[in-house]
Amino acid sequence: MNQPIKVIIPAYNEQDSIANVINDIPSIVDEIIVISNNSTDKTEENAKNAGATVLQENRKGYGYACLKGMKYISEQENKPNIIVFLDGDYSDYPEQLTELVYPIINDNIDFVIGSRIKQLREQGSMTPQQIFGNWLATFLMKLFFGAKFTDLGPFRAIKYDKLLALNMEDKTYGWTVEMQLKALKQKLAYAEIPMKYRNRIGVSKVSGTVKGSILAGIKILGWIFKYSFK
Repeated sequence: MNQPIKVIIPAYNEQDSIANVINDIPSIVDEIIVISNNSTDKTEENAKNAGATVLQENRKGYGYACLKGMKYISEQENKPNIIVFLDGDYSDYPEQLTELVYPIINDNIDFVIGSRIKQLREQGSMTPQQIFGNWLATFLMKLFFGAKFTDLGPFRAIKYDKLLALNMEDKTYGWTVEMQLKALKQKLAYAEIPMKYRNRIGVSKVSGTVKGSILAGIKILGWIFKYSFK
C-alpha cells in the first residue's frame, strides 16, 4: 500500500546542520519541507542545495513554522498519508524515520513519537531542565489522562487526516504538548519508538537559554492544565 510521506522541518539559523538532516532522510519520503523561521544565515540556501522545498515564516515561533508547512501541504493537489515533524539541528537521527513510521504503515497506529530514552541519548544532549520538563509534562498527562507518553520528542509522525482533525493552533513552544493532549482527547491510537539522540549542532534557541526554558515550561504546563479542566 502506497503511503506518501512528507517531512516538515522548522529551522531557525541552522546553516551548519540542515543539509546533514536532509541528506540523512530516507528515500521513502516524497517531499522535505524546510520552513525558515526568520533565519538570517545560509539555512535557506543550504536547504535548497540539499534538495528541500524551502518556505519562509517570518513570525518567530516553532508552531508558526509548523503551521506554515501544513498550509503549504493543504494547497497541494496530492495529499500525503503521513506527516513527519523533525528538527533541523541534527540532534535526532533522520535515518530512523523508517522506524518511526512503521507502526502507522503496518499496525494502523495514528500517531508515533520518537522517545529520547536515556540509554540511547548522548551525554549532554538534553539539558537538566529539558529532562525535568519532559518528566513533569508526561507525569501530569499520565495523572490527568492516563497517558503512556514518556517524552515530548519533536521527532514524530502522524496520519495526515488525524493531524488536520487536531486543529493545531499553538504558535510557539507548546506545539508538541498540544498535539499530544489533543491526540489523547480524540483517542488516537498512539505509540512511542525509542530513538537515538545526540548533541545538536549549534546552540539551542529554547533549552539553551534561561528565558527560553522558562517560557517553554510555562507554555507546556498551561496547555496541560487547560485541557485538564475542560
